[in-house]
Amino acid sequence: VSSNSREAYVVCQENNLMLVFDVASRTLTRAFGLGVKDHSIEGNGMDASNKDDAINIRTWPVYGFYMPDAIEAFEVDGTTYLISANEGDSRDYDGYSEEVRMKDLELDPEAFPNAEELLASENLGRLKTTTANGDADGDGDHDVLYSYGARSFTIWDTEGNVVYDSGDQLERIIAAAFPHAFNTTNDENAFDNRSDDKGPEPEAIETGYVNGRLYAFVGLERMSGIAIFDISDPTTPMCIDYLSNRNFEATLSDDPTSAEVIAMGDLGPEGLHFISNEDSPNG
Repeated sequence: VSSNSREAYVVCQENNLMLVFDVASRTLTRAFGLGVKDHSIEGNGMDASNKDDAINIRTWPVYGFYMPDAIEAFEVDGTTYLISANEGDSRDYDGYSEEVRMKDLELDPEAFPNAEELLASENLGRLKTTTANGDADGDGDHDVLYSYGARSFTIWDTEGNVVYDSGDQLERIIAAAFPHAFNTTNDENAFDNRSDDKGPEPEAIETGYVNGRLYAFVGLERMSGIAIFDISDPTTPMCIDYLSNRNFEATLSDDPTSAEVIAMGDLGPEGLHFISNEDSPNG
């Protein structure tokens, strides 16, 4: 909700869509698709395989649907912005599923003359994709490749235009901080486990002021950590820190109350809440 309580913003994750409501009249005023992120551009890379036995963040001929989970509204100099955690979530239901791996697609030979190499398991073959989009000319093969989520956080204006996207920073941050546990999952210590899916899976987002600076806190579900960015200037956020109390040496138990699970620390953040110093019991 905007700081003046006039507008409410709703993300429809599986549809990659944002809705805007007028609060007073309770009416839908506009809707906009969030588009895609071009992973072929330098700085927008990703590690696309869990079978390459390496940290391999690079560009690929793939477009990523943002498909945010958590969003937050904030204001800078009288302008309202939205910030999203771009988790990605396919339409994968009992009655309908669009989700396949890229190796299951037939690629257009003109668009992808190197299809065999591209679809190898150590390249794009394992990456989750969609059957609902990509056949641009309707001839039965895929001319465009899509993935779920953008492995980033994005700052938008209230018309759905990208003000800033963190590119491949989140994967690079965890690669530097935890190279032995890069793209692991939240319920198992397994190197590179989630690279073929949605990487570190940014899911939670929160903003808050500390000593006059505005910060964004991005919860990475699979890595079980929080990336902190100074967003005082929404066009040029700066990475400040990465926090995690996860113990990658501990062993997960099926009993959530066991000492082993407790020893693993905080896992799989789905949401975050910022408590200001005036509301904090210790200031």
